[in-house]
Amino acid sequence: MTALNLDPAPVPVLVVGAGIMGLGIAQVAAQAGHTVLLFDMRAGVAEEARDKLGTSLQAMVAKRKFTSDDVAKILSLIVPIVTLEEAASAGLVVEAIVEQLEAKRGLFQQLESIVAPDCILATNTSSISVTAIANGLEHPTRLVGMHFFNPVPMMKLVEVVSGLRTAPAVAEAIFTLSERWGKSAVHARSTPGFIVNRIARPFYAEALALLQEQAATPVVLDACLRAAGFRMGPCELMDLIGHDTNFAVTQSVYEANFFDKRYVPSLVQREMVDGGMLGRKSGQGFYSYASVASVPVVSPRANAVLPTVKHVCLHGTGALADALQAALLHAIESSLVNSSLVRATVQYAPDSDWVGLEVAGCQLRLTDGRCATQLGKEVCVFDLPVLTQSSRAVTANSVLAWAPSGRASSAWAKQAPQWLEAMGFIPQQVADTPGLVVARTIAMLVNEAADAVHQGVCSAPAADAAMKLGVNYPAGPFEWLATLGSAPVCALLDVLDTHYRGERYRVSPGLRHSLWKN
Repeated sequence: MTALNLDPAPVPVLVVGAGIMGLGIAQVAAQAGHTVLLFDMRAGVAEEARDKLGTSLQAMVAKRKFTSDDVAKILSLIVPIVTLEEAASAGLVVEAIVEQLEAKRGLFQQLESIVAPDCILATNTSSISVTAIANGLEHPTRLVGMHFFNPVPMMKLVEVVSGLRTAPAVAEAIFTLSERWGKSAVHARSTPGFIVNRIARPFYAEALALLQEQAATPVVLDACLRAAGFRMGPCELMDLIGHDTNFAVTQSVYEANFFDKRYVPSLVQREMVDGGMLGRKSGQGFYSYASVASVPVVSPRANAVLPTVKHVCLHGTGALADALQAALLHAIESSLVNSSLVRATVQYAPDSDWVGLEVAGCQLRLTDGRCATQLGKEVCVFDLPVLTQSSRAVTANSVLAWAPSGRASSAWAKQAPQWLEAMGFIPQQVADTPGLVVARTIAMLVNEAADAVHQGVCSAPAADAAMKLGVNYPAGPFEWLATLGSAPVCALLDVLDTHYRGERYRVSPGLRHSLWKN
């Protein structure tokens, strides 16, 4: 078959489904100059959707995002149609209907008798196999996934998903077209969850696992991960998405992967769904939205000061050790130690195999995955927000999780968070669990991405781009891996795997192989 015509005169585009996603796709295509034939099986919905778009675009005119001429041109190019037969001239079909395999397959089978043999058929599915949708089509090679993210006009990412029979020229044509529409496209193979919905599973799963263990509250979990650079914490994000939707996607990925334990759904979330606590849409999720839709935040204590000591030893090297050193030196320089007016001197032990502080024989360690109690007497463990290579540094008032050893003295358990506070952090005590909050979440995101690349789902650059553009992660998983190193990530995952004795935390062969290469 021939590739999609990308000549200066854009081909007509048929968008099937006039809901939020379909209307957003129609807008983007019209902005790129295509005539868009908008169809919905529900009578009158396409016309209503176009009118609704006109109202929202006029509001953008007031904000100077569009001119009145821009709006008029966009709306003139979106043509509601009553029957699919009116779309016989379409060179591209983008389907955005209900997430049901038989419905999508039936639609495309119907369209094959209407559109030309070289018309490309694209599905906006977020979770259904492109290979399965193409099964039974007369020309399955022309079906491709074109997965947009909501809200379509704002979100840059498009996953171009190839099924087993998708022609490479078709996937490449949609990739190029997506770029012309102002999007950033990535290629993906049709496997459960594609790129984003697969790699993102641990972001929710680790928070839910910690909640099930009663290790921390939603407020603390969200605050810790926001401090690591995520725009929203996992609990508030699940509230926004809707627990019914999030649970359904997790269950779909779990079942599609033949019940692989890495994707097992959460009992915590299932109970919330069963109880109708769906998040913002129901007024109650992890947080209450009955009056004002807001998420509680944690605040620093006022007038935090360093405990009175004369000597502090800073252990370890690397980006996280450098960040800790900068915070410590700033604390020492900016405030005289208590009322004694004695400045603490800092010694260095760069050859240590751990990162943290030692004060009078007591240790405050950056987590390596092991529980504080496992590490031994007098040890407290903290969970420093992860740094990307150059894009962000640990800032004042960064929330971090910490946990004392079950054998730590009461004096050191009291003093450890005082050190963290004096260095500009907002320590939040959590249960003594392996990997605490940020470290285990980042490690699992890296592991899932490494597995996706190992299995040929996508490339490493595509994984990084997809997670930053599709779900606004502060860095891509392979950018984190470059900062942290394969050995520490593998070691942390091995600790989790040993602790929980299941398949969930097994290290990806791709990640393990990267360790062997270094």
